[in-house]
Amino acid sequence: MLDIISAYAVLVVSSSERFNATLATFLPESTFSPMTVARSVNAAKRLLLDKEFDLVLINEPLPDDRGIRFASDVATDTAAGVILVARTELCNELSDQMAAQGVAMLPKPASSREVELALQFSRAAHARLVNAAKKQVSVEEKIAEIRLVNKAKWLLIGELGMSEPDAHRFIEKRAMNSRIPKREVAQDIIDQYGD
Repeated sequence: MLDIISAYAVLVVSSSERFNATLATFLPESTFSPMTVARSVNAAKRLLLDKEFDLVLINEPLPDDRGIRFASDVATDTAAGVILVARTELCNELSDQMAAQGVAMLPKPASSREVELALQFSRAAHARLVNAAKKQVSVEEKIAEIRLVNKAKWLLIGELGMSEPDAHRFIEKRAMNSRIPKREVAQDIIDQYGD
C-alpha cells in the first residue's frame, strides 16, 4: 500500500530572488513544507548532508556550477524527485539524458501548467522510490529472519536430535503459543544452544 505524504520537504537551489518568489506561488505551504532555499550547489550539498528532502528544484545556472551534474547526483543518491529548470535550448539538448537519470527538465520560462506537470512527475517519482526502498527493506528483513530460523533449526537438530520438520514445527508452535515472532523464538534457541 502506498503511503500518502501530507507535506513534501522541498529544497530550492537557486540564486535568483525573482525565480524563488515566483516558484513559491506554485508551492502551497499545505503541500510543500518546509521550503528551504540554497543559493549555490555547495550550500545545497551541505543541506543534503543534514536533511532529507522529498523534492529538489534546481534553477541553473548557479554561481558555483551549472547544476546539471548536481541534479544527476541528487537523483542517483537520494529518493528525492528532482526538477532542473534550464534554458529551452539546454532542455532540448539534455532532456532525454536527464530523464534517463530520473531528472525532470523544465524550460524557462515555463507555463503554469508545465510547472504543475513537473511537480506531479517529481512527486510520483519520489513516491515510487520511497515505496521501492520500503519493499527492499521488507525483503531483506524476511531473508534475515529465514536465516535466523534456519540456524535455530540446525541447532535443534544438532543439540536435541530433532528432524528438520520437527525442528520447524517446534519453532512455529513456540512462536504461536508465546505470541511472539518466529525470529524471537529462533534467537532464544540460538542464545540457549549456540556458541
